[in-house]
Amino acid sequence: MAGPGAAAPAAPAARAHRAPRCRVPRFGNPQRPGRPERGRSRYRRPVSLPPPTGLVDRYGRVARDLRVSLTDKCNLRCTYCMPAEGLPWLAGPHLLTDDEVVRLIRVAVCRLGVDEVRFTGGEPLIRPGLVGIVEAVAALDPRPRISLTTNGIGLDRLAPALRAAGLDRVNVSLDTLDRERFTRLTRRDRLADVLAGLAGAATAGLTPVKINAVLMRGVNEDEAPTLLRFALDHGYELRFIEQMPLDAQHGWDRAAMVTADEILAALRAAYDLSPDPTERGTAPAETWLVDGGPARVGVIGTVTRPFCGDCDRTRLTADGQIRNCLFATEESDLRGALRAGADDEELARRWRAATLGKRAGHGIDDPSFLQPTRPMSAIGG
Repeated sequence: MAGPGAAAPAAPAARAHRAPRCRVPRFGNPQRPGRPERGRSRYRRPVSLPPPTGLVDRYGRVARDLRVSLTDKCNLRCTYCMPAEGLPWLAGPHLLTDDEVVRLIRVAVCRLGVDEVRFTGGEPLIRPGLVGIVEAVAALDPRPRISLTTNGIGLDRLAPALRAAGLDRVNVSLDTLDRERFTRLTRRDRLADVLAGLAGAATAGLTPVKINAVLMRGVNEDEAPTLLRFALDHGYELRFIEQMPLDAQHGWDRAAMVTADEILAALRAAYDLSPDPTERGTAPAETWLVDGGPARVGVIGTVTRPFCGDCDRTRLTADGQIRNCLFATEESDLRGALRAGADDEELARRWRAATLGKRAGHGIDDPSFLQPTRPMSAIGG
């Protein structure tokens, strides 16, 4: 021990500044040690769980897939989504800033075990700060998988910058290959722009490029084989999605919906489909090998083949609300807490608490089902 008057020990050499690293354990599901088989149960029973570290609900489901809406605005006016005149858009002060979006994603990834982030809208490509947001999320450690759902307009121009920023892949919405039909459906003559966006994404390496298609009775239900042929010829992966009750007009009619069974019947009339041996896991799409593979086609039967029992998604709206389900009627506010000065642990605590309220299923078949007040464009796909 140094005596009185001895020189103070030298201060340790200053370390080079390093951004804080966020390492989180991979949170397992105590009620699901293995992956589900194709014939999964629709819903789960409440279970007794230890205090959650990640986003665990009372049915034992663990949310690892975060859908982030960046805007409620869109440059199309799809008839099954919104009226021709558009909707009352969120006012600027209500929207999360770029920094706020990144901070909440960091909380999800670094404290809550989220390992996949998908940006949605509205139309996320019209968000001015999109490239910077992607770059900031790609810099997180651990780095989540990053994808984007878009209508494809402008994607050919932005794809190289998004790829360089760290975007991994894209889903592009395309319901028809007929220009006149596309114009009627979207109220915009932009089919050529969407096709250019698909090609630009593939060239930039945002693969696999996936196409999302919704078939509607009396509108485009005859195009299932044509859309699949287009996807096969260009190396895209096609996913058909049952039309859901998420339109702003509340005009959804189950009788007018083209079901998963009908879609598969139309495809089988033109192609040989066999069950995909790959484990489905928590993916929403059931997939089939086309003509023996390796090409695949998927069908997301949200209404007639619900997969709620294995849902691993949590959603953040453009105005900072947590939603546990597309069809939820409740939201939990994170924007208010964030702007009131809450630290990351408090934001994580609120997110965990919101997740506990997740329902067993969407309840579309329940007579008491109520369509969400917010349309799809304001929720995020």
